[in-house]
Amino acid sequence: MARFRAGSAVALGVSVAMLLAACGGSSDQPGDSTAAPTGDATEPVTITWWHNSNTDPGMGYYAQVAADFEAANPGVKIEVEAMQHEDMVTQLESAFQSGNAPDIYMERGGGELRTHVEAGLTMDLSDVAADTIAKLGGSVKGWQVDGKTYGLPFSIGVVGFWYNTQIWSDNGLEPPATWDDFYAAIDTLKAAGVAPLSVGAADAWPLAHYYYYFALRECDEGVLTDALANFDFTDQCFLKAADDLKTFVDSEPFNEGFLATVAQAGPTSASGLLLNGQVSAEMQGHWEPGVMQGLNDGKPMENLGWFPFPAIEGGAGDPAAAIGGGDGWAVSADAPPAAVDFIQYLLSDEVQTGFAELNMGLPTNPAANSAVADPTLGTLLEFRDAAPYVQLYFDTALGTNVGNAMNAAIVNVFAGQAAPETIVSDSQKAAELE
Repeated sequence: MARFRAGSAVALGVSVAMLLAACGGSSDQPGDSTAAPTGDATEPVTITWWHNSNTDPGMGYYAQVAADFEAANPGVKIEVEAMQHEDMVTQLESAFQSGNAPDIYMERGGGELRTHVEAGLTMDLSDVAADTIAKLGGSVKGWQVDGKTYGLPFSIGVVGFWYNTQIWSDNGLEPPATWDDFYAAIDTLKAAGVAPLSVGAADAWPLAHYYYYFALRECDEGVLTDALANFDFTDQCFLKAADDLKTFVDSEPFNEGFLATVAQAGPTSASGLLLNGQVSAEMQGHWEPGVMQGLNDGKPMENLGWFPFPAIEGGAGDPAAAIGGGDGWAVSADAPPAAVDFIQYLLSDEVQTGFAELNMGLPTNPAANSAVADPTLGTLLEFRDAAPYVQLYFDTALGTNVGNAMNAAIVNVFAGQAAPETIVSDSQKAAELE
């Protein structure tokens, strides 16, 4: 399962998107089908469902899930369209413009979702799916607009630090709880001749995660949520986060030549350096074990651990909050009630367990967590599910124009070409053009 956050550089900026690989399922039964709603429909109804699991085993698994739902709900027909991710995104845009959107489709949340909601395209699920929303907990945050829920996330990962447990143990280190602890660990590693961290700065997008997390730790949840929704970065916590980032960059924690290091391609990439024991850790998303397995002839990295972004002493943000992203199921505004029943079935214990067993993603239903085979990913899932909320990547939450401006400024700070406060000022300038 190689899942990655990819971006294309625009000057020194980057447009970062969550591209989820189309992993699959099997044609096996998804399990006990009693979770599917039952009962005869008074009139036949057809539901259209678009997804991006366009290869087996995922395509076959979803086809079987739809068939099981149909069997439990006489009169309901699910028309499934499985397509390549980029094709699906393009076709969705056209479908929304023409008024022919599918009943059920994939939403990434954030600014994209807000646009759909403001245009009246997406159904409010707050009441009709209240029980499922409660089960998913803080994961739904990124699919909410003005306190209402418009999507049910089915796969979410979070960013944190992947580290070589042997290197840390050999140097008497444990995962840090605070940034004071982390700076002490960085000093210890450097004194021992070990590069503390790698980062794929040449691809730009991995750098943005650091500022997002510093802001998450410095800003109160309400302040942060309002700022991202209203494009208002005037609260001092955003400047504090920028200063935190500059202090971190000045500590020189990265591999030599990090500005020219790519993120995930080859043995000299940031992921490759961690795999080969040339650095002690890397901050990356949930896809990192799969990336390194791909760089290691299909074998998982040994001695791999994970810990969350440390707390900032005195910061107003909750140290248990997370930065991440993924995909959710949304329902078109005029879809029939059976569409809501179906997406809740997709989030049921049995379907999410099959999803996890087939390595299609990281389930959001906690009942399916035990089906995730990788024990290190299990640690990440425990943190994600205990989080009071999972904040979507800022560029996803803000949308393309403001998100690109913020990311470009972050890259410039890492490169030593701009003062930290430009992250805030450049983002605010872009917001004023919206």
